[in-house]
Amino acid sequence: MKNKYIYRYGCMILFLSTVLCSCKKASTPSAANNFLNYTIPEVPVTQNYVVGAFYTNFGTLFPANSIQVPTVGKYGFASGTPPAAVMQAQIDQAGVAKLDYLVFSLRSPTLDNGNFKTDSNTIVSFLAAPNAANMHFAVSYNLSTGTLGITNSGGTTGNGVTLETNAAKLLGFYNDIKRLSYWMTKSNYQKVNGKYMLIINNAQDLNSKDNVALYQQVRTNLSALGFDLYIVGMQQQWSPPQRYYYRFKNCVDAMYEANMGNVNNDTDRAFEFPTMCDQNFAYWKQMIESWNMEFIPCIQAAYNNQVNSPTSTVLSFVRTNDGSFYHTFTNIAKRNASKSRLIFVDSFNNYSFDTQIESTQAYGTTFLDLTRTAFKTN
Repeated sequence: MKNKYIYRYGCMILFLSTVLCSCKKASTPSAANNFLNYTIPEVPVTQNYVVGAFYTNFGTLFPANSIQVPTVGKYGFASGTPPAAVMQAQIDQAGVAKLDYLVFSLRSPTLDNGNFKTDSNTIVSFLAAPNAANMHFAVSYNLSTGTLGITNSGGTTGNGVTLETNAAKLLGFYNDIKRLSYWMTKSNYQKVNGKYMLIINNAQDLNSKDNVALYQQVRTNLSALGFDLYIVGMQQQWSPPQRYYYRFKNCVDAMYEANMGNVNNDTDRAFEFPTMCDQNFAYWKQMIESWNMEFIPCIQAAYNNQVNSPTSTVLSFVRTNDGSFYHTFTNIAKRNASKSRLIFVDSFNNYSFDTQIESTQAYGTTFLDLTRTAFKTN
């Protein structure tokens, strides 16, 4: 009998030892079971995505330190106006990429009229091109806290200076959006589900006592003019959507993160970019859609901090001739687009950080072609 109990206890101890050892082995961290250890898959295009690219007005002179030369030659913007032949060629190139629209930035027409006129001249030159009817466009309101007299911190309450603090500035903001509606009268203005697209740059800085009421007033003002808005708000890269939820939730129709290629010198983000960006986008999509909004992935062909600062040690994504970084980024975007299938490309022609997809003497139409094949069906 004694031997029987010894046998039973021995078996029990052996069993428990086996379980404990297996649990210990399973919990040992390794690269193989890391949640970032996967490859971004190819996402086939069964239905076209709606793709817009941000157009850059970089001033009178072409960026001196640019490492690329456009096939149209180096060009500048005289008072916001590029050479007519350049704009015509760029519209043709946008057609090669099968972009749906270009996005033009506009500063405050009411409070910064001089710069607004310069920005407007770029759109005027676009509309004057003989092939302009082949390409749609949208406008992005370049929100400036200095122009609007608002801050995000400080003040007597610690919550900063809100837009409502200065009645003239508040009225100026409302009038800004009203004046931007002029461009919406154009037949090739971009719409989303029948609504006129309006992008607000730096929207996370729109400090108001009540952003829901503020945006509702914007919609009411434009509705009275005959324009039902689809508002897209921008928030800075690599930040959680909840950080400024009170400035977006129940306010805008969609959100996007700007400039993900700028990893702020974070080594993990740089070396694990595809999966970290994919995880970030997936989380944003889940959260934004739970707020009954849409997420718009914003992608880049490259991001090079050394263009303007050659001695900088800040981490960059240097362009490759085969466009492998961009190709992967397009798949990340497709995996995380919302139901309207909207995609932003940053940029069409920002040579200051080498993010452009415009055709150049070095890589030709490679990035235009990659954009077309990534987002459009045959």
